[in-house]
Amino acid sequence: MAEAAAPMDAAEAPAVPLFDAGRRRYILVLLLIAYTLSYLDRQVLSILVEPVEHELHIQDGQMGLLTGPIFVIFYTFLGIPIARVADAKSRPLVIAASLTIWSAFTALSGRATGFLPLALARLGVGFGEAGCNPSAHSLIADISTPRQRASGLAFYSLGIPFGTMLGSALGGLMADAFGWRAAFLAAGLPGLILAVVIGLTVKEPRLKPAAGAPNLAGALAELVVVIRELSHKPTFWLVATAAGFLSFVGYGHLFFIQSFFLRNHGPELTHLASGFGLKAKGFLGVATGLMIGAGGLVGTLLGGRIADRATVRDRRAQMTVPAIGAVLAIPVLFLIFTLKNPMIAIGLIFVTNVVGSLWYGPFYSIAQSVATPRHRATAAALLLLILNLIGLGLGPTFVGAVSEFLSTHQHLGPAEGLRWSMIITSFVSLIGVALLIVARRTVRADVLS
Repeated sequence: MAEAAAPMDAAEAPAVPLFDAGRRRYILVLLLIAYTLSYLDRQVLSILVEPVEHELHIQDGQMGLLTGPIFVIFYTFLGIPIARVADAKSRPLVIAASLTIWSAFTALSGRATGFLPLALARLGVGFGEAGCNPSAHSLIADISTPRQRASGLAFYSLGIPFGTMLGSALGGLMADAFGWRAAFLAAGLPGLILAVVIGLTVKEPRLKPAAGAPNLAGALAELVVVIRELSHKPTFWLVATAAGFLSFVGYGHLFFIQSFFLRNHGPELTHLASGFGLKAKGFLGVATGLMIGAGGLVGTLLGGRIADRATVRDRRAQMTVPAIGAVLAIPVLFLIFTLKNPMIAIGLIFVTNVVGSLWYGPFYSIAQSVATPRHRATAAALLLLILNLIGLGLGPTFVGAVSEFLSTHQHLGPAEGLRWSMIITSFVSLIGVALLIVARRTVRADVLS
């Protein structure tokens, strides 16, 4: 049975005017493009792992660090103070500034001459991207009714499959045609243009911005307030941690999936690519990008629809459906990493991305629905901090470190070492499933709106 929304104190009601459908769609589309570019800028590195490792003499473990802890340092911890700014000031301007920073550092990644310069560039990308999600989540929540919120956030989350698809395809084709350095430049430039469009055409919808200049001390104080508020909401912590472990698998596999195919199916891919007039890397980037993008598109939209229906029926479905999807993904992942036919294995990537993307809308919606309106950006930043520390910070690093260990110390070689690292990582999602089973018991009582 659906739970009635708890009455909201007038002081907590969002000071946001009603939004017409056309204006809301315009903002959603721009935010989707921004999120797409953020994932494009991240994902382009994954298709470039092999040439970057070869030219800059970098190992799998170091590559895992680049997209894991090095990226995450700024991306996660700066999300909280930036969310404080977003809660008090103009969220569109925060997003525009963020876009400018991460796009510029993506382009600069193509100028790297070794591990340290590339690491510094990826730090800059993480610094810029830290301001996008909390601001966007809060903005979407404010311009949406409670019944539109999950689908609005799911629509925004389509940036993950779209950006992944474009990053893989663009990176592979550009690298084959012009080299890996040009691929970084091509990935970074569109964001600079979009930053201008958002800054000039999207206005902050709050009727009255907060007074005072946000600072680090204020951000930390606000964080303490939000943590205290959410301390009585076990669903938030269960969902955030579950999202982290599901992302651990997703990010770990996403970053190394093209390297897996190039190492284990290189000759077959070269032969297949020649039929399309392409090289192996470009063909693989397009093929895997399409499967990841299409699967993520279907899964994200389906998850958003489920979450919206659960809002008026039974919110426990927001926990159950992602848990079932995570369990179903494990045997499919085992097939991907053990089948001898690379085309069938690439096709199965579609399936894993459908079931692996079901949680975006439900989880982000829960985070916004258990927090009071004035704390939504900070709650989103806190969710993303937990999610990314576990998933993005540890997933690729774990896959890279285990691959390197199996390759060298267990003498499996780079191809088999990476294969078994990916298989082992698949089972980590069961931790997230266990947490979601517990969250089913608390979700209906914890939701405010």
